[in-house]
Amino acid sequence: MRAVIFDLDGTLIDSAPDIHAAANKMLAEVDEGALSYETIRSFIGNGVPVLVERIIARQGIDAGRHPELLDIFMRHYNADPATLTELYPNVRSVVEGLAAEGARLGVCTNKPEGPTREILRAFDLDRLFDVVVGGDTLPVKKPDPAPLRRAVEALGRELTVYVGDSEVDAETASRAALPFALFTEGYRKRPIEELAFDAAFADFAELPGILARLAPVPA
Repeated sequence: MRAVIFDLDGTLIDSAPDIHAAANKMLAEVDEGALSYETIRSFIGNGVPVLVERIIARQGIDAGRHPELLDIFMRHYNADPATLTELYPNVRSVVEGLAAEGARLGVCTNKPEGPTREILRAFDLDRLFDVVVGGDTLPVKKPDPAPLRRAVEALGRELTVYVGDSEVDAETASRAALPFALFTEGYRKRPIEELAFDAAFADFAELPGILARLAPVPA
């Protein structure tokens, strides 16, 4: 049977509203003006430290305050990581269906592991995932392939597909030599045609058919 590993933000969940709220709470706490939803959404994808780094650069804040602001952001985000966050349409039914068919499932994300697990619990999805690799699980983050390889090893299946939404995910899959299915409705910053992928989809209802092509299971 196959294994399927998912990115989290922009793939399984639309978390940008909660990230935006935490970012502006952070800025308010240090007497800085708020940033728009579109701006914060454009900063998502390389993990929280990079998100905060981009906010600091945008606001002209002293870069030496990065550790302070990172701590403030995480305090606000950890307090309410799933208040405004939603699953993308058809995620629940597809993930539950894959698990029921015997697929082993994992998450490999640049979000810290603690909030990742809390969000999965909030949506009652944690029971379906056999492994969670977060942005702080290893010393390196995606697009380094090590986190994805860790998830692959933990799942222990010959046929594994990675599902993500961004340039970071595409590069990670390529470096890990895994088939990649691109969810086109997430936080991608570049045109679809500029990314390397084996299949692309806009609705999770399409994913089971894609997996059947990318990782066919012998009858």
